[in-house]
Amino acid sequence: MKPIWEPSEQAIESAQLTQFARQIVRKHRLELNTYPDFYAWTVANPETFWSEVWDFCGVLASKKGTPVLLDAGKMPGAKWFPEARLNFAENLLRRGDRGDAFVFWDERGLQRRLSYSDLTSDVSRAAQALAALGLRAGDRAAAFMPNMPETGMLALAALSHGIVWSSCSPDFGVEGVIDRFGQIEPKILFCTDGYRYAGREHDVLERVAQIAEQLPGLRKVVVAPNLRARPDVSGIPKAVLLEEWLRRHAPGEIAYAQLPFDHPAYILFTSGTTGKPKCIVHAAGGALLSGIKMYKLQFDVRPGDRFFYYTTCNWVMWNLLFAGLCAEAGIMLYDGSPFERGGRILFDYAAQERFTHFGTSAKFIDALEKRGLAPAETHDLGMLRMIVSTGSPLVAESYDYVYAKVKRDVCLSSISGGTDIMAAFADANAILPVYRGELQCRSLGMAVDVFDEDGESVVNTKGELVCTKPFPSMPLGFWGDRGGEKYHAAYFARFPNVWCHGDWCELTERGTMIVYGRSDATLNPGGVRIGTAEIYRQVEKIDEVEESVAIGQLWPPDKPTDTRVVLFVRLRPGFVLDPSLENKIREKIKANTTPRHVPAKIIQVADIPRTKNNKVVELAVKAVVHGMPVEHTDALANPEALDLFRNLPALGA
Repeated sequence: MKPIWEPSEQAIESAQLTQFARQIVRKHRLELNTYPDFYAWTVANPETFWSEVWDFCGVLASKKGTPVLLDAGKMPGAKWFPEARLNFAENLLRRGDRGDAFVFWDERGLQRRLSYSDLTSDVSRAAQALAALGLRAGDRAAAFMPNMPETGMLALAALSHGIVWSSCSPDFGVEGVIDRFGQIEPKILFCTDGYRYAGREHDVLERVAQIAEQLPGLRKVVVAPNLRARPDVSGIPKAVLLEEWLRRHAPGEIAYAQLPFDHPAYILFTSGTTGKPKCIVHAAGGALLSGIKMYKLQFDVRPGDRFFYYTTCNWVMWNLLFAGLCAEAGIMLYDGSPFERGGRILFDYAAQERFTHFGTSAKFIDALEKRGLAPAETHDLGMLRMIVSTGSPLVAESYDYVYAKVKRDVCLSSISGGTDIMAAFADANAILPVYRGELQCRSLGMAVDVFDEDGESVVNTKGELVCTKPFPSMPLGFWGDRGGEKYHAAYFARFPNVWCHGDWCELTERGTMIVYGRSDATLNPGGVRIGTAEIYRQVEKIDEVEESVAIGQLWPPDKPTDTRVVLFVRLRPGFVLDPSLENKIREKIKANTTPRHVPAKIIQVADIPRTKNNKVVELAVKAVVHGMPVEHTDALANPEALDLFRNLPALGA
């Protein structure tokens, strides 16, 4: 296979990864000439590698310490930089000049800019206000906020004290918020009066009042105005407007708490569609070191670059977007629908603000293609060096679309990692070629492999994505999981002492990766495992199909002895699933995969349920089809869509 894109010699020569690798080769007198060789060295020498990342990327710390890794053979149980003392927020506020820290757009366009110096001043005031409330390291702060500058500022203030930060987006209902924040018992709640989406304003103060009443440990509710200049917060217990809360405090030096490497910084949540969300606790040092490596070495972000990722505060990509401050980049924030202005608003933003990096989801790229948009013809994207995609596998045809219709000379990097690790296992790389339908490489320092059913390493064969050695951003565990039983069961039960991520994928002989979907959602007709992404990759090439979801239905229903593949399709307006289209879908799948991939049933539905991060919820659909409850539907963007899958007559035949 020939690459669809290759970096220029100048790009390779100037990349920070090239400089870093050459420094390592000289210092340690190594004979390494290729990325695969260098990657193998980073995995074989994790202590040296991560120590060198610390120094090259300029981690700020009052103490680094001598030992890098204790109990390296334990997963979980390994301990990184046990003597280190540092502060996450201090590393993000290192720049301090008048350059843009945050640029904020919503559906109306540019709303405001916040420089690094002004951001630091605002953080200092908020940090003083938190101290005045008596909050200290280890307490929790919760945010029910849009993706706006105040959210990042308040997170920095909390993290400067070692207060643990957690957030979710304001489109959640009360139950969904309590399912999350109720478990971690925050002492302060940050929120806004509302948000804008798809041209409408959504007031959330009534929900905030109900949430506050169900979080008895709150000392204060701080409301940042968004829809109105001075919203009425009198109906919310212990509420105050943000500016009133900060009024008594003047900007000054920030007393950054110097804390251990494994002091908790974030609590992130699983989607919660098949049970109460798990609360994943991430350490400050791990999040910082993995984040700064990702930005500087994998994304090649430099001071003054303009980094964008479309996300909400409910997704780990917000935490990773926010962490771009550690690379001294300008962080481009957007809150609202990505399809405003006929789907062009994000490219209006990219052209006007000269994005260097554009992050999005595979679903968004597919939607652009189906809408017939061609940003390369309508927008000046001359500064754009990298497009990053995650959330679901990026199909091969989307690579073709990006290079034909978005930008010809750009590094298109599909990456795969997750909330679980606040990092990527398969990563971007500015100095490597891009192969159609493949993720560029395994991430430096991550001992990524693919195991078969017997736990044997395989190449060019589908299997489980695993990581065989500890890495700094492994979570500390799950909140409230005394003894760590749930944490162990989630990642280490399948292969002892090995992280099993739950992705069904393939490692190629070139070192690239192909992801076929979640392994817990793989189909198993006749005992053959099939990744759902293999089916979607074919179905969504068909113009009439907007999106699809495939499940394995136990069959026959009265005495199930096997599963059959059932495909649900949502069609574009004006189309219906007639025999001709059904045959077209089957032939497309059969011609490009195998006969086993061809669904036994194809059923048209009006909508397909997805999370608020726009991920199709295969397991929830499967549960409904089999008459099982889906209790935590507040995690869904469109929970009513689940009703479309209940008691379908077509599934009984």
